[in-house]
Amino acid sequence: MTVILQQAIPYDPLAQNPLPGIKPADPRAWLHRDDAFSAQMQRRAALLAQQKLDVLAQSPEALAPAQELLELVIQQVYPNVSDHVVRPDGVRVEVDRERPLETLCHLVQEDFCILQKHDDEHVLTGAILCFPASWMLSEKFMRPLIGIHEPVDAYDANIARRVQRLFDGIQPNRPLWRFNALWYNDAELFQPRSLMQRRTPRDENSARYLRSERQTLLRLPETNAVVFAIHTYVMAADQVLKMENPT
Repeated sequence: MTVILQQAIPYDPLAQNPLPGIKPADPRAWLHRDDAFSAQMQRRAALLAQQKLDVLAQSPEALAPAQELLELVIQQVYPNVSDHVVRPDGVRVEVDRERPLETLCHLVQEDFCILQKHDDEHVLTGAILCFPASWMLSEKFMRPLIGIHEPVDAYDANIARRVQRLFDGIQPNRPLWRFNALWYNDAELFQPRSLMQRRTPRDENSARYLRSERQTLLRLPETNAVVFAIHTYVMAADQVLKMENPT
């Protein structure tokens, strides 16, 4: 498998960022394109073609939010297009509005999770998730927030309540973002892992790569669903440490 790495991360992934670690994001620039664009897009296409059931899940109620999200992404990244787009790497993508999450998979590097309010909780009703960081879409689909975050040790009941209040308070055109930093020995982007198979913790002294997710939360104004967008960066550990301690 080809190793896909970025040469830089547009924020300091080693800065302290305790949960929930939320900051305002620019509504005009919440999607990002980096130097790994072409390679990541090829990997996304291969995963969708070969392991569709592992990376795509959509309930009927998530269709309308996914369609709204598709239009939003096209408007921001590929304005003035209708039935197809041509990506920066020259690939032509047909816009299939009946399969919005599949189309999104071919347009941008971000993974997308759609969360909709069921009673007092937000539930994961749809996702295109090509680059999971040690979790499985099949175990999280149609589950509420607290279930989605079960493997995260720091995500206790108090944090869960705070995050649910945060989701309730997200306003259209006012996205929020946070990041994480995870040390891995394997640079592979597709890393599903069951709840029953906890990953061995690594640090900068024992890992070969740093994986960081830029996570964005935004509310769709028409369907009122919340979108959780994930842009995944992977860098060689020695390169990350050079960013922190330039010579």
